[in-house]
Amino acid sequence: MLTCRSVWKKLTPLARASSTLCRLNVRRAVLNNGGPVRVPAANMSIGPSGGGREKQVYVALVGAATLVGGVYTYRTVTSDQRRYKERLDDISSRPLNLSTQQTAVPLKESEPSASEATETAVEATETEPVAEPEPEAAPSPEEPIPLAPEAEAAAPTETTEPVPVQTPAVDATPALPQVPSHAPYLLIGGGTASFAAARSIRARDPGAKVLIVTEESELPYMRPPLSKELWFSDDSSVTETLRFKQWNGKERSIYFQPPSFYIQAEELASAENGGVAVLSGRKVVHMDVRGNKVKLDDDTEISYDKCLIATGGVPRNLQAIERAGEEVMKRTTLFRKIDDFKSLDKVSREAKSITIIGGGFLGSELACALGRKSSESDLEVMQMFPEKGNMGKVLPEYLSNWTTEKVKKEGVQVIAEALVKSVTLKDDKLEIKLRDGRLVKTDHIVAAVGLEPNVDLAKSAGLEVDSDFGGFRVNAELQARSNIWVAGDAACFYDIRLGRRRVEHHDHAVVSGRLAGENMTGANKPYWHQSMFWSDLGPDVGYEAIGIVDSSLPTVGVFAKATAKDTPRAATEESGTGIRSESETEETAVSPVASSTPAPALEQQKDNYGKGVIFYLRDKVVVGIILWNVFNRMPVARKIIKDGEEHADLNEVAKLFNIHED
Repeated sequence: MLTCRSVWKKLTPLARASSTLCRLNVRRAVLNNGGPVRVPAANMSIGPSGGGREKQVYVALVGAATLVGGVYTYRTVTSDQRRYKERLDDISSRPLNLSTQQTAVPLKESEPSASEATETAVEATETEPVAEPEPEAAPSPEEPIPLAPEAEAAAPTETTEPVPVQTPAVDATPALPQVPSHAPYLLIGGGTASFAAARSIRARDPGAKVLIVTEESELPYMRPPLSKELWFSDDSSVTETLRFKQWNGKERSIYFQPPSFYIQAEELASAENGGVAVLSGRKVVHMDVRGNKVKLDDDTEISYDKCLIATGGVPRNLQAIERAGEEVMKRTTLFRKIDDFKSLDKVSREAKSITIIGGGFLGSELACALGRKSSESDLEVMQMFPEKGNMGKVLPEYLSNWTTEKVKKEGVQVIAEALVKSVTLKDDKLEIKLRDGRLVKTDHIVAAVGLEPNVDLAKSAGLEVDSDFGGFRVNAELQARSNIWVAGDAACFYDIRLGRRRVEHHDHAVVSGRLAGENMTGANKPYWHQSMFWSDLGPDVGYEAIGIVDSSLPTVGVFAKATAKDTPRAATEESGTGIRSESETEETAVSPVASSTPAPALEQQKDNYGKGVIFYLRDKVVVGIILWNVFNRMPVARKIIKDGEEHADLNEVAKLFNIHED
């Protein structure tokens, strides 16, 4: 509006002068003719008589003024936003040292004088009529530009005060990594199952773009060493390096791949050859199955073509501990992640006593690890569980009793048939009161009482949760919807041989993750490859298992005398890997060859269980097998379960494992 008013002020004197000149010419023509003459209106603009040259000048001036004013107004209004943006860009691109050499000028400019307006209008008529005059708002090359785009944007109108020089706010706050708006393959969870799926997807689709979203700040890593080899390391900096020596002495990292293996999340969309990106420290809180997109905890949305849910689980806790209050919780570890390992390692160096509640795989492994460590310090380690013996829910009673004695020899005080009633903090000690009246005092508690599958996304996604086993209910192809798969601890899958199951072990995460990744690329394979799991009670005693191993099932055990090579240490020396399942799951057994050595009678009643095979039966069919200090024979066990046949004499079946050979 200011610009239009200025132009009008420039053109008004010229128009007024032209009008006066026209009136004088008409009056002169009347006097020369001796009387009044009526001049048609048309002659004023186009007629040849009566001062035609002056009329043409008048018409030209008025027409030029109107045309120039209209063109100028139109271009000024339409280009106002463009000029303003260019000015902001110029402001932001100037060096900051200009602020010390130049001063800001007021945005309000003085209006031109009448003579300057006349000169400007004359120049416009002498040049091309449609030429656009130089905008008054555009700064000249010599005009200093204020370095405050925020202030100018907030108050674009005229002002009489100079704009202060400021540092742009964007420089004060570091930019967050850009989250991809779309991922062809979206994997929720950063554990073993997700990494196995990503590796499988890339193997079948080399150009695939895979995005892993994980709550943890770590890159994908293996969990078994957290309760095994890391505790037996001689390196005092193991909690920082997370590198450990396997039983065979070889060193490796807990991470599956170094950081260089992955690409940045913001580069995923433009990666020519695809890749695997990890978006750490983010949580998926909502799934829109129909819209094929998820929402993160910061309200960011990511769309996908195929999605894998591998959210794993969260450690369970005892209600007695949860009711005890915040101070008791501060002295309790729910062991699951790298941070839990670091925290417990620190506690083991400072506390005088630690009590592990739980007699399963994790509790027994931690008990043996801390018990071995207590021999080098004054640390007191106790393990309590409600069963009669260690790993009583898995092992037959005679083998559970033997394992309990083994744990005691590692320096652990075992408290069996212990049901926790309450936990209180008194005199800077935790007091654990059992239901039978026993009282245990300790400095710290490790609760290893199982895992709760993480199914938080089930509600928003409309996915079914199994009421018996927990976890997302999926079919034999690990599929929950047409473009959604589930793998790992959170999957309740249909085993075509053993029925509906949910498994919480490292090897199952590898197997199910790999199968889900294959099916996400169109393989459509059912779950038939039985996963295994293993547990080591230190470097000298370990076992591997497959199928359904439940102590409530009938069992038959065949044992033999162990040799120096029948230990986890020797097994890793032979296979070259501490994570035995990674090599076992790649093998298959077609026609196992039985040993020619005659088998002795069943040895369940003997106290020395050096090595052997335990068969778990359901309707006279083997549904589970434990290889006790027998290694590198898992493909044989896998084939026995896959065949699903009845066996009249399991002693003959035990020969397939060559346990009687020295």
